[in-house]
Amino acid sequence: MRSHLLNDTTAERYRRSVTEGIERVAAKLATTDRPFTGVTVDALTPRIEQIDLDRPLHDTTAVLDELEEVYLRDAVYFHHPRYLAHLNCPVVIPALLGEAVLSAVNSSLDTWDQSAGGTLIERKLIDWTAERIGLGPAADGVFTSGGTQSNLQALLLAREEAKAGSLATLRVFASEVSHFSVRKSAKLLGLSADSVVSVPVDHDKRMQTLALAHELERCARDGLIPMAVVATAGTTDFGSIDPLPEIAELCARFGAWMHVDAAYGCGLLTSLRRRALLDGIERADSVTVDYHKSFFQPVSSSAVLVRDAATLRHATYHAEYLNPRRMVHERIPNQVDKSLQTTRRFDALKLWMTLRTMGADGIGRLFDEVCDLAEEGWKLLAADPRYDVVVEPRLSTLVFRYIPRAVTDPAEIDRANLYARKALFASGDAVVASTKADGRHYLKFTLLNPETSAADIAAVLDLIAGHAEQYLGESLDRAS
Repeated sequence: MRSHLLNDTTAERYRRSVTEGIERVAAKLATTDRPFTGVTVDALTPRIEQIDLDRPLHDTTAVLDELEEVYLRDAVYFHHPRYLAHLNCPVVIPALLGEAVLSAVNSSLDTWDQSAGGTLIERKLIDWTAERIGLGPAADGVFTSGGTQSNLQALLLAREEAKAGSLATLRVFASEVSHFSVRKSAKLLGLSADSVVSVPVDHDKRMQTLALAHELERCARDGLIPMAVVATAGTTDFGSIDPLPEIAELCARFGAWMHVDAAYGCGLLTSLRRRALLDGIERADSVTVDYHKSFFQPVSSSAVLVRDAATLRHATYHAEYLNPRRMVHERIPNQVDKSLQTTRRFDALKLWMTLRTMGADGIGRLFDEVCDLAEEGWKLLAADPRYDVVVEPRLSTLVFRYIPRAVTDPAEIDRANLYARKALFASGDAVVASTKADGRHYLKFTLLNPETSAADIAAVLDLIAGHAEQYLGESLDRAS
């Protein structure tokens, strides 16, 4: 069994095995003509359940053959131009090279004696991101597993900085279309059920600052503490960006921690034409970025940034076996001092390889392309009488709804749209998402693939209409 361990004596076996795996994936990518096969849960589950994990195959080729059967053949392929559903981006090759390197070397980014250069690379990338945001010379941060963890850590710091006598007095303000992780974080942090105040949004799905001001004033009148305001720079559904400068003013006036959830909109940090959409982010106390959304990085690659490095002390614990206090005085840089995690992958390497190969402008051009595509898609939808589109996009999402001519019952239209999405997924021809807007069911394109074209969008809209019309026709037949 030692022959399976990666070391100096097995380097050639490692090369052969990994190369064979890469060749399988490359062949699959080259021949995939749909984002999904349409396989069902009932069809795939027995294939996996019949595998006896206590009877190994002892051969990499046989294992890859089996993997083709249970995973590669039916995987959802985000690189395909008609994958239009969630915030999953196609990934750039330099990042994949970084993934291969970091997995093999297997550094753990918690302490210097486990990562050395990896520690310094991560710190350099945090400094680079903080500078792009404009947080100032005292800024710091750490890589995380994703936006949910980043938001949790930011709100932990905000809770500790609020210095409340009772957690029951703390309030967090976020728009009604903010990410669900805000409420989840509040619960994990021991806040009361009514601690998260939902602030209404305007027609463009941006937080209404007048409503926020009223809620902050009410908080002060009631003797409560405004722990944090969570502004969103790129909501999951609509790509809307809250009015950051106005929110920053209100946070300063009421003494609230300003957190910007830019998990999606962080791609604007590299945009050559849209960076101004993030104006005001430089005034945040903390910022969430997800490189694995709009920087075209493999999952996971995310970070939380803070204006004042000293606030990260609220996540610091010292263990004698790991990061004893004496290391601080010896100026040994341990990233675990800043992180909610202990053992942690060197995910920063992927972004490092990308920037050193493509440069920030290269990433920005790709993100600008998908934002341009969303504008084209919005024009198509706005001109198509079959569809109602909710808002003009700021980033790269489109929320829309098929509206048949002869049907006026909103509930029946809901069912037609849900059926169309389900039927489209089952066909494998395209993958789109769904959500709710104003209590009604809508469909959603999340455009993160520069290879997707306006022709792809038009074709998928025709497919959706066809499925919806089929459902409505069958519905009329059943009713008659």
